[in-house]
Amino acid sequence: MNNDFPRIITLLRKERGLSQKKAAEELDVSQALLSHYEKGIRECGLDFVVRAADFYGVSCDYLLGRTPDRNGATISVDDIPEPDAMGKENVLKGSLLPVLNKKLIANSLNIIYGILQQCGNKHLTTEVSSYLNLSVYKTFRLLYSANAKNPQGMFSIPLKLSSGRCNAAQEISLSNAECLALGEDVEGMQGVAKGDIPELSPEKLSAEYPLFSSSLFNLIQNAELQMGAKKESKTATKR
Repeated sequence: MNNDFPRIITLLRKERGLSQKKAAEELDVSQALLSHYEKGIRECGLDFVVRAADFYGVSCDYLLGRTPDRNGATISVDDIPEPDAMGKENVLKGSLLPVLNKKLIANSLNIIYGILQQCGNKHLTTEVSSYLNLSVYKTFRLLYSANAKNPQGMFSIPLKLSSGRCNAAQEISLSNAECLALGEDVEGMQGVAKGDIPELSPEKLSAEYPLFSSSLFNLIQNAELQMGAKKESKTATKR
């Protein structure tokens, strides 16, 4: 078996609100044996995996940690919808603030990945993507976990450890990205070759990304205001 199986069957049982004794009865094993399975002390047979999958309504691949999807589905690049794909889940109602910020972030990411594509360095792209992925993960888990009733079964890292470990992983990805962008090799990853980092300026960004550059400029301004930069008055700007 593997380390994921004991954790997952334990989480699934707790999500159902079942005692170990009750779950053991439903799964036709002794409580002592189920305890050993959940602690990883003993490995179960394939018949128990199938029985547990049927009982909890998940796939065997999910129980074994082979997929994060409870139905066992895997996803390819072609299966991933575009960010602006039509659908009720992409319709934000009410305040314009979520819509505005979503567009600023999404449009700015188009520029970031455009620059990464010009650099042509897969290691830099991986490290930057890891940093951004962790930002989304941390934000989603904060919102998801704010309601104590929401089950934690989709997560491998316990809630109390998630924030600190996420921050640490982000710092590692960011430091790796900084070295790679400066052309330095790090941990077996080759830095960006000289001349592959494109020359950039507000004018060049506006010319190359006419649809997205204003979003990036606004995002930069908003971020620096949050960082303590003083906002110029309209009078000062006119001078």
